[in-house]
Amino acid sequence: MKTSKKFLLQECDIPTQWYNILADMPNQPAPLLNPGTREPLKPEEMEGLFAKALVEQEFSTERFIDIPDEVRQLYKAYRPTPLVRAYALEKALGTPSKIFFKNESVSPVGSHKMNTAIAQAYYNAEQGIKLLTTETGAGQWGSAMSAACRHFGLELMVFMVKNSYNAKPYRKHVIHTYGGKVAASPSNLTDYGKKLLAEDPENQGSLGIAISEAVEMAVKSGNARYTLGSVLNHVLLHQTIIGLEAEKQMEMAGEYPDKVIACFGGGSNFGGVSFPFLRRVLNGERKLTAIAAEPAACPKLTTGKLEYDFGDTAGMTPLIPMYTLGHDFQPEQIHAAGLRYHGGGRIVSQLKKDGFIESCAIDQDETFRAGILFARTEGIIPAPESTHAIAATIREALKAKESGKGEVLLFNLSGHGFLDMGAYEKYV
Repeated sequence: MKTSKKFLLQECDIPTQWYNILADMPNQPAPLLNPGTREPLKPEEMEGLFAKALVEQEFSTERFIDIPDEVRQLYKAYRPTPLVRAYALEKALGTPSKIFFKNESVSPVGSHKMNTAIAQAYYNAEQGIKLLTTETGAGQWGSAMSAACRHFGLELMVFMVKNSYNAKPYRKHVIHTYGGKVAASPSNLTDYGKKLLAEDPENQGSLGIAISEAVEMAVKSGNARYTLGSVLNHVLLHQTIIGLEAEKQMEMAGEYPDKVIACFGGGSNFGGVSFPFLRRVLNGERKLTAIAAEPAACPKLTTGKLEYDFGDTAGMTPLIPMYTLGHDFQPEQIHAAGLRYHGGGRIVSQLKKDGFIESCAIDQDETFRAGILFARTEGIIPAPESTHAIAATIREALKAKESGKGEVLLFNLSGHGFLDMGAYEKYV
C-alpha cells in the first residue's frame, strides 16, 4: 500500500509576489458603494477603516503585488506548506482519481488565516496604527490576528460570535495567550451590541453582528483600524500564496488539477488556492473546474441572490455586489462557524456569475463523515470548515469511480480540528 506522499518546496521558493485576479477577469465586479450616498466608493473613503496600503491593494488592478520582505520572512516560520498526495484516501474510496491536498493546517495557529493576518498587521504597524479591531467566527481568524499583532506590537480587540465563544473555549484562550482581547458578540462594549442584547438577551450572534461591533469600535477609537479575515479583495490577494505554491508543487508531482476545491465562507481560502489556477483558465491556457463547498445552512453562492448588500448586520460597511442571503440572515448554529457568513464577496460573486466557478451546499452530517474518513486514512483531524472541502472532493472522487474516468483533484485543507473536538464528540 502506498502511503501519502508530500511535495515540499524550499524557503527560497516562497513567492515574492501575490497574484491579483482582477487583472485577468474579463468582467470587472461592480464597484463598492458608499453606504450613505450609494455612490461608488472612493479609496480615501475607506482609509478611516483600513490601513492606506490595504486600501490601495483593494482598488488595485495590478497583476502581481510585491510581498514586503518582513512579511515574507515571517512566512518562513511555516511556509512553504506541504502539498500531499492522499493515497490512503484514494484507496478507501476505490477511486481512479488522484487526490492532492494543500496542508495549511501547519501554520502556528493551525489555519490559513496567518497568510493575511501577518500582512494586515504589518501594513497597519507601518502606518503607526496602535489598535486593531476584528471579528471571528470559529476563532481561527482572531487567533491569527492576535499572533500577528503580538509580533508588531499592536493591541487587538476581537469580537467572537457568542455561540462559538461558548462552544469553542480554547479558541479564546489562544487569543488571550498571544495577547489579544476577546469579547462574546453581541457584547456590551458597543452601542450596537447593547441594542441587540436589550432586544434579545439570549442573542447568539453572527459574523455580521461581530463585524458591526468591530467596525463601530474602530471608528470610535483613536488611532485604530479594522481588519477583516475574508470577503474583500486585499484579503483574498494575500491568500493567493497558497495557490502560487501549489502550482509549483503540482508541477513537481507531474500533474495538473482538473478540479480545485475549497470550503467557502467569505472566500479567503477558496480564492487563495483557486485564483492562481483560474488565471490559466481566464487566459485560455487551461481548462479547470473550481468548486466552492458551502454549508447547507448558509449557501449564499448556491441559493443566494446577486445584489448589493452590506457586509455587516448593522449596515455600517460599504455595500458589496455579491451573492447574499441578506445581511440580517441568521444561520443555524452549525459547528463550522467560520462558514456562517451571509455573503460571497465581489470577486468570487463575479466569477460565479460569469461561469468560472461552481458551488455546492453540503449538510453537516456528510461533512463530519468525510472528516472522520480523512482522519482515519490521512491521519489529520480537519477543522469542521475544512470537512466541507473534503466532502466535496469525495463526491467528485466517487463520481469518477462510477464513470471509470479518473481526474486530478486538489483541495485546500484550510485548518486542523484539534480545538474542535467537542464538535466531533457530539457527532460521534
